[in-house]
Amino acid sequence: QGAGQGGGQGASQGGRSLEEIAKELSTGRVLESGPVMDFEGTKDASSKAERALAAARQALLSNPALGLTETANGRLMGINDEVVAEVGREVGSDADPEQVQRVAAYLRSQAPPNYFQLEEHTEQFSGDQIGQFEAMLQRAYDESGLVTEAFAKTFYLGTQLMPADAQRAIWAVYVWCRRTDEIVDAPRKPSDPDMLQDLSQWELRLERLFRYGEVVDVLDLPLLDIRIKYPNLSIQPFLDMIRGMLMDIPDLGQDRYDTWDQLHLYCYRVAGTVGLMSMPVFGTASGYTYQMAKEPALSLGVAFQITNILRDVGEDATKRNRIYLPRQDMERFGVTEEQIFNQQMDENYINLMKFQIARARMYYQRAKRGVPMLSPSARLPVQSSLDCYGKILDKIEENGYDSLTTRAYVGKWEKIFITLFSWYKTTDMGQILPLPENNADKQQNSKWTEEELQ
Repeated sequence: QGAGQGGGQGASQGGRSLEEIAKELSTGRVLESGPVMDFEGTKDASSKAERALAAARQALLSNPALGLTETANGRLMGINDEVVAEVGREVGSDADPEQVQRVAAYLRSQAPPNYFQLEEHTEQFSGDQIGQFEAMLQRAYDESGLVTEAFAKTFYLGTQLMPADAQRAIWAVYVWCRRTDEIVDAPRKPSDPDMLQDLSQWELRLERLFRYGEVVDVLDLPLLDIRIKYPNLSIQPFLDMIRGMLMDIPDLGQDRYDTWDQLHLYCYRVAGTVGLMSMPVFGTASGYTYQMAKEPALSLGVAFQITNILRDVGEDATKRNRIYLPRQDMERFGVTEEQIFNQQMDENYINLMKFQIARARMYYQRAKRGVPMLSPSARLPVQSSLDCYGKILDKIEENGYDSLTTRAYVGKWEKIFITLFSWYKTTDMGQILPLPENNADKQQNSKWTEEELQ
């Protein structure tokens, strides 16, 4: 389908009307006349969700007592029981708030003149002070790495192959994304603030960090640092990801998707954005530009998110009451929502999975074209992440396509083994004598054309 086709007549979408969905889809831009849509900056300000977020933002701005602060329990925003349990300890809670602000002032002093819209009183810092500031910044980066490792093991493995500065920058990006996700998905107590209040506060914090260099807590410091080190880092993908989180909010977002176009927008917002956030860190090779590498980067994000969705079909349905599989595809293969909620495998479900896996592999194949476009130091981390994550699709197949009761998983040692082949693919010899591509062969043997998978 092309952009703007809403599909599904009158079916429940959660809190989003078909008109609102169609309006946003109509602003998508087709890249290279292919299956990848560029939804960067897409936003329908008149939608119910955007109006609700704007109202929460206005309430926050009109009530200074609320402030842009930590959560009521003393933890940092987006750091909750789940995060603490996964990491194995509290995160960022022991940092001195006053020292955090001094470190932020020091970082701003390292930026070029007029980099931030803030009148900064120039302060001279002693060598001892700078040493203390750098130590706090390094601890914040280290904690960001711990969170990344705990929640995104394949992603973290890829960062282990990067130069130190790039590795730390990608950790900073991931932790911001993780905290954004936790604001929406984490369980809430009756005493907790409203989710929209938190999300609007989070958006305001982001805007003030990019515009003024302001931070609220210690985990903001790495993001401020990379904001300065990578001048081409745009705020837009971060804002777009917040729109993706808005799509997951009950009664405002979507818990069902009629068509692939609708799901494509979601995949861009929650995963394609990460590729755009990472591009300034990775850099491009000689002869290539950001715009040339953008389509493969978005393709990889879409491929990753489809893989997540296929892996977690049963978990999303039973734990979150969400079905991301497009209704149009479900109807085509004779799969019902009741069947998914009851975790009933049959031949129809298997055929649906085969179709979705073929779609994911199409996007992985498109993403592969972008690896040589990246700076040499970024090629292996990206190729490794692509190969390891793509292996999850093989695991779903090995599990008999059962993603209702079984979660596909690629073990640590298998990832290391895969990475050896990823390394070879990025070498000059790998370009001259390429390895057989299992996924490419499977894609070529797919019974569906690229047009059918769009």
